[in-house]
Amino acid sequence: MTDWVNGTVYEVIQWNDRLCSLKVKADLAPYTAGQFGKLSLIIDGERVSRAYSFVNAPSAGHHEFYLIKIPDGRLSPHLFELKPGDAIQVSRNASGFMTLAEVPAGRDLWMMATGTAIGPFLSILSEQQVFQRFENIVLVHGVRQRDDLTYQEQIHTIKTRQPLQFRYIPVVSREDCSDLLRGRIPLLLDHGLLEEAAELSLSPEWSQTMICGNPAMVKDTLHALQQKGLKKNLRREPGQITMENYW
Repeated sequence: MTDWVNGTVYEVIQWNDRLCSLKVKADLAPYTAGQFGKLSLIIDGERVSRAYSFVNAPSAGHHEFYLIKIPDGRLSPHLFELKPGDAIQVSRNASGFMTLAEVPAGRDLWMMATGTAIGPFLSILSEQQVFQRFENIVLVHGVRQRDDLTYQEQIHTIKTRQPLQFRYIPVVSREDCSDLLRGRIPLLLDHGLLEEAAELSLSPEWSQTMICGNPAMVKDTLHALQQKGLKKNLRREPGQITMENYW
């Protein structure tokens, strides 16, 4: 049984009509960057809950969640209607293994996400540990359209603070933008375009990768990386690919 904690929405960021972020105050158990919690509302007398990753650093004084609106979804349309001061319930304990503790040593760390699955990576990047462990960090964010490339101020801050270590590669799949890569992450990997943009090679010797996105993206990206000689990271047999489906 999930242990629910009463929380209060204190800020809503409306990125566009499909995307928003909620900042919530709630007394939760300690968690690790990259993990997820559950948000819950009572709708028509029934509890409806969904899992969402924390975007914030665990040391922040709030909990931030990045949401996409599913028009016929049971929960997300109601979450989009919340305003500062509204009540929400959050699971006391976090879950998930998309954390640095699960990633073996390496020189380069590639973080590859689609849509709102960038959330756990932003949480990890908000702490210094990742920059202490890896010489080069590449964040690849695949979205449909340019206005889905959110959290640009936070990403710019990371680039400013870590100009030699951090690379950011935005990718759009359904809009022509002359200054951005277009396509799906797996195809760009197949063609070597992500490596070209990052000016880094993917190899079993130097690279660790983290994949977070929809199941099709995760499956296809896994295959593309395996074609380059990387293998899944398992606790019993460490590899170079750590992954999590984002629903």
